[in-house]
Amino acid sequence: FWWKEKGCLYDVVDGDEPDDHLRPNQIYAVSLPFTMLSKEQETKIVAFVKEHLYIGCGLRSLTSDHADYHGIYCGALAKRDAAYHQGTAWGFLLGGFFSAYMKVNHHSSSAAANAVRMLEPVRKHLTDSGCIGSISEIFDGDAPHNPRGCYAQAWSVGETLRAYMQDVLPYM
Repeated sequence: FWWKEKGCLYDVVDGDEPDDHLRPNQIYAVSLPFTMLSKEQETKIVAFVKEHLYIGCGLRSLTSDHADYHGIYCGALAKRDAAYHQGTAWGFLLGGFFSAYMKVNHHSSSAAANAVRMLEPVRKHLTDSGCIGSISEIFDGDAPHNPRGCYAQAWSVGETLRAYMQDVLPYM
């Protein structure tokens, strides 16, 4: 699944041509304690995801430069369905992202401090938008990344809190 030119993983390899949709699923290949990736590949994947998919309160479901990208989740059902997995950012994906980020940065105190800074949009969201005290299910892939979907989503809260408690807080 390694895509050497992009420095990340293909999402799907089925047949002769791999799928060119760059998605966040690859972060789980890094976040697990044991992987088949080299340390260099893991670091490249985290850097790629941070640069192209991380939006503060979640990870985009597709890179914004892809022709199939839909950056705003709104409108009639058909329009929303087209955007759901084609650019909409998902809050629960932050858990795997921060686990992977801390792993490739050797759980250093400087990485923990940087993770806290990267979680600032979540803190702001908890107090300023959506459902006060909770994290929304999804966010627009395009700025200003408005919260959408379920406004108090348990998996968004649970995964963000798990990663913070297990992977960030102990190393501060």
